[in-house]
Amino acid sequence: MILEQYYLECLSHASYLIGDESTGRAVVVDPRRDVTEYLDDARRLGLTIEGVINTHFHADFVSGHLELLAATGAWIGFGETADTAYPIRRLTHGERVSLGEVELEVLSTPGHTWESISLLVRENPTARPTAVLTGDSLFIGDVGRPDLVNLGDSSTTDLARAMYRTIHETLLALPDSVIVMPAHGAGSSCGKNLSAELTSTIGEQRRTNPSVRPMSEESFVALITDGQPAVPEYFHVDAALNKGNRAVLDPHRAIPAFTARQVRDESASGTVILDARTPEDFAAGHLRGSVNVGFDGRFAETGGMVAGIGDRIVLITYPGEEQDAALRLARIGSDEAVGYFTVDHDGVFPAELADLVRAAPRTTVEQLRRLLDVDRVALVDVRNPGEREFGYIPEAKPIPLAQLRARIGELPTGVPIVVHCAGGWRSSVAASLLRSLGIEQVSDLVGGYNAWVEHRATTPA
Repeated sequence: MILEQYYLECLSHASYLIGDESTGRAVVVDPRRDVTEYLDDARRLGLTIEGVINTHFHADFVSGHLELLAATGAWIGFGETADTAYPIRRLTHGERVSLGEVELEVLSTPGHTWESISLLVRENPTARPTAVLTGDSLFIGDVGRPDLVNLGDSSTTDLARAMYRTIHETLLALPDSVIVMPAHGAGSSCGKNLSAELTSTIGEQRRTNPSVRPMSEESFVALITDGQPAVPEYFHVDAALNKGNRAVLDPHRAIPAFTARQVRDESASGTVILDARTPEDFAAGHLRGSVNVGFDGRFAETGGMVAGIGDRIVLITYPGEEQDAALRLARIGSDEAVGYFTVDHDGVFPAELADLVRAAPRTTVEQLRRLLDVDRVALVDVRNPGEREFGYIPEAKPIPLAQLRARIGELPTGVPIVVHCAGGWRSSVAASLLRSLGIEQVSDLVGGYNAWVEHRATTPA
């Protein structure tokens, strides 16, 4: 048996290649949109990809099933209740998919979505199961949230009750030795307490996962419907893209370098200027109206929060990062990155753009404390609800970053605004986004809430 895991830190996304050495037959599970690595590995291992299975309709990225179909002719499998615009193989509970000796058993595991399935993997039809690919049902350290995108006529409570049965009647009924291999890890918006570990076992999760400990159904529903991360707006678009026919990603696609004149013209026409440099370099000097989404963080997901799918985008990057930045955006369906402009780590823009360059105001914790003491600033907390459970600044208005564009009307007027997150990366995104939308008096808190807590701990009362 061949069982390969592929993990993308930027999206906290895991996908899998499962094959049978004796027959050379293989399937890919929950693929990302750029499928070259699966194809290369299959070729290296002597495998033919004959099927691609999605455990559910993903909302946080565009799945690569259509790309694999185009490259290999593979069939596409979903849970039996899935509704798509393209032909699929409907996989029913208990159905076995044979690759030769290696066999997959389909488990219906609704709760994150109604069509969700898990895949039990055996080295041969009579062997004890080796692993279970749980999609967004059972994570390491948590369970999947009731989906806010694919609800249909149901409620989050209906899905949460289905998840309770999935966990306790289906997944925890498996032998303790079965390896748990989910579709996401720490940082994903599909759950709130995901571990950084990429695999575990049913037994280990039974012992350590607080979301699967013995509890009533009502307690479980309350647990998994409270404190979840805010859902980015693009999730709705990606869920629809994964159900429909769409353009297939060109594996050879490359965006061109833009001249300073082209960047100026794009900026003047309203194109989104996405600056992928660090918050520190962005603050030292950036183009007026640009939004800072650092390449060293959750670039794709956050890019989808500040620019709509289909928006025209020009990237400002460090040299050598431009094509990867465009690819990361394409993974969430944002295909309109039309060009790039590079800036070295010295942060110097050419003279042709000098009149557009601005420094970003930033606020230290000492400055914030003084401003709050005299009621001279409005503070906005852009962390997710679950983060605030561990502490918050009382004066801060909570608006998660994923909701900031939609809730901009809730911000106060006529007073300077300071935004903060946990460590300072997301607050640079938020402050620059607000300035790009016309709110001028906005700064971000250097070091975020963590720096605030440290300052309070070391400052005498």
